[in-house]
Amino acid sequence: MDKRKQVIVATKNPVKIQAVKSAFERMFPDMLFEFTGKPAPSGVSDQPMTDGETLLGAKNRAAYCQSNFRYCDYWVGVEGGIEIARDEMSAFAWIVILSPHLQSKAKSASFFLPEKIRKLVESGIELGEADDIVFGQSNSKQKSGAVGLLTGDIIDRKGLYEEAVVLALIPFKNEELYS
Repeated sequence: MDKRKQVIVATKNPVKIQAVKSAFERMFPDMLFEFTGKPAPSGVSDQPMTDGETLLGAKNRAAYCQSNFRYCDYWVGVEGGIEIARDEMSAFAWIVILSPHLQSKAKSASFFLPEKIRKLVESGIELGEADDIVFGQSNSKQKSGAVGLLTGDIIDRKGLYEEAVVLALIPFKNEELYS
C-alpha cells in the first residue's frame, strides 16, 4: 500500500500548483505525493506592495490551509509581490511551507519591471492585469507571468517559483540540521 504524502497548496492557480509539485518531486524523488490546490485568503492586498506584505500573504495562506485541512503532511503558501526600492519596482515571490513539526520559507529571485508596467501597478492595477494590458495577453498570471513575458519564456513563472520552493524545502530534506 503506497502512503502518499498529502500536500495542500494554498491556491487554485495551476502555475503555482505545478511549481510546488515539480519542486517536491525533484527534492524527494523516492517519495509519493498527492497535491491539492485549495483557495486560501492571503489577508493582504490583492497586489502586495512590499517584501513584508508579500511574506505575510504566503504565511497567511499556508496557515489558513493548515488550520482548515489538518490531516496533511505539508501546507504551502505562495505569494507574488512587488516592491519599490531606489525608484525601481521589482517583482518576486515568497514561499512558506509548513508541516506538523517544521516550517520554512524562501524567496524567489527578483527582477525589475519596465516603467509602463510600474505606472499601471502604481495606479492600482494588479501586476498580472498590467502585464496583460502591456503585452496584449489574457490571464498571463496563470501562464508564464511577467517574468515569462519579459524573458520570452526563458524563465517562466512556474520556473521562478519552483526554484524558490526547492529552496524552501531545504530544511525538510535536512531535518537533522534544522530541528
